[in-house]
Parts: sequence; structure tokens; C-alpha cells
Amino acid sequence: MFDAFLGNARVVADLRRLLGEQRLPQTILFAGPAGVGKATLARLVAASLNCASAGADPCGGCSACRRIQQSDLWLEPHRALIEERTRLAPEKRRDNPLVISTHPEFLIFPPDGPLEQVSIEQVRRLKNLSQFGPSEGRRRLFLIDRADRMDPPAANSLLKVLEEPPPYLTLIVTAENAYDLLPTIRSRAVPFYFAPLTRPEMERFMDDRKGETAERARRIAWAQGSPGRALAMDVAGYDRRRRAMLALLEAALGSSFAELLPYTEPIGRSKQEKLEAQIEVLYELLRDLARARESAAAELIHEDLRPALEAMAKRVDFDWLWRALEQVDALDALGRRNIQKQIALEALAVALRPAGRPLSMAGN
Repeated sequence: MFDAFLGNARVVADLRRLLGEQRLPQTILFAGPAGVGKATLARLVAASLNCASAGADPCGGCSACRRIQQSDLWLEPHRALIEERTRLAPEKRRDNPLVISTHPEFLIFPPDGPLEQVSIEQVRRLKNLSQFGPSEGRRRLFLIDRADRMDPPAANSLLKVLEEPPPYLTLIVTAENAYDLLPTIRSRAVPFYFAPLTRPEMERFMDDRKGETAERARRIAWAQGSPGRALAMDVAGYDRRRRAMLALLEAALGSSFAELLPYTEPIGRSKQEKLEAQIEVLYELLRDLARARESAAAELIHEDLRPALEAMAKRVDFDWLWRALEQVDALDALGRRNIQKQIALEALAVALRPAGRPLSMAGN
């Protein structure tokens, strides 16, 4: 099963070696971009620890292997449960902390609720469940998925488990950015760093998926080396997002503010459209702006928007780009709160307008 894992071959080789030598660390950090297989590899490690073959490589066919693979959070029953919980009252989520498991030795503690945070109630449940040894397999593995989504009380509570984990338990925490975790958590975990998949690896991954050729090409380009992102992407929705954020940057640089409103008003009205998704696209466009500014031959994520991006790149300097990143960082820090999306995005456009440039609602 490890042989079928695409990308990050060095990480896979190191884990297989540690499993074969029975030297797997008790606390492991998987850090890297979303959708590159961190949770998938955690499932493979859990399967290896409990596979009927008792080898370093899980067989994939025994009951333990099959059941552990069924804990993939992208499978419909789990996705439906996670979506349903976003509509629950906070007290109901607190009374029944989210844990997903299809095998007694492999438990997943994913972000929960509309703000997608790992709560202190989930960590307390983890602590309680960690007191019990294996009931069916050889070793327990708990996965805290996107641990950088822990609120401060949850992160501090987790430290108590990391200080003295029971000998039968392995903890894997995943994070997009390891430095979003508390230093005390990082210091107690053995890190493995994941990189985006290469273009050939992404093409190999998408070769096994059906789909129209042009859409497949867009998924590969826009997913930026993330198979999970390529599969989950709503291509039409993502295109609307980048058009909206391109309009925001154009308004910030002095074009008519009225041209931005048709984009931000639907975003504000939509309950499904998260501010976090807009921010992610903003980062991509700013990166493309920086690349276009430095070199006409630079490869862009949004290659089809090159003419507009190159025109904007001629109007910005390094100081503006740096200020834009700081402003988007500040907005990202607020993104997990219940703020008005439309107002936040329009305020960002105003904040980034060059000094002395008047706000125009009708034209330049």
C-alpha cells in the first residue's frame, strides 16, 4: 500500500524504515500543504501497526487494513457528518465532541463546527480515550488532523498527553504550517515535512480520474501540487473566486470601485462561500503579481490571467506588495471569526489603494 502513495518519497521511505525497525516515534508531526496526503499516510501507518500480516507494509486486504482505510474523511458518510455538525448549536458540539473512527485502534480528531477548530472538548476526549490500551490490534494511533486549528486551551491541554504518552499509543498531528503550533508541541514531536507533488505526479494522479480534458488541466494547474485539492475543487466556483479577487486588486490599484461590488455582494450573501477561500486565492494572485513583476518569463499559477496580472504588476512596487501581504495576513487572522465577508473584502480594497488616490464609484 505504501508503494501506491504518490509524492514525498523520502518521507514514505523514512516511515517504512522506522516501522520495519519498530522505532516509530510516539509523537509525529506531518507538516505541509493541504491535500498532499498527510492524513492518507497517517492511515497507512495505522494500518501497518495493526495489519494481520504484522509486516512493515500493510497488506490492504485484511479486516484491519480495510476498516482503517474507511476512515478517510473525504468519504461521503464522514463528510456528511462534519457538514451536519456545522449546523449544530455550540453546546451540542461540546456535549458530544467529534471523533471519527472505523477501527478501535485508529481515531481521528478533525476540526469541528463552522469555524473548523479542534476544540478543548475533543482534546479532553482524546485524553480520556488514551487511557485504554488496544482492544483488537497491536497499537493505537490517534490522528489530530489540522492541529494548527486548535484553539489555545485545546493546545495547552494536549501538552499534558504529549509529555507522558502511554507506551501503546502513537500520536500524529498534521499542520499546514508547523510554526502555527505551539513551540512546546513542536519540540515534543518528530517532524516530517511534505512538499507539493510535482507536475508529472499530479498528471499521474489525475490520469486515474475521469473528466473532460480542459477541466482536468485546470484542476492540475490550480491545485498547485495538491491531489486532495484537485479532487475537491469546484472548478466553476474557484474561477468565480479568482475573478472576484482579481477585481478586488484592480479596485485597490485605482479602478472603479463599482466594478468590485457585483463580486463582493454575492460573496456576502452566500453562507457556503467562506472568507478563507477568498483569502487563499488572494495569496495566489499576489504571488503571481510578484513573479510577473520580476520576470516576464516567470511561470504563473493563473496563466490565463497573465495579461491582467502583467498590467497590474507594472503599477505596483515591492512596498505595495509587502503591505498587501500584511493586510491579507491580518484579514486571515480574523477569518476564523464571524465577520462580515463583504465588508472585510471591500475594506481590504480600500486599505490597499495608493495614497492620494480617491475612491471612485463610477470610473477612473
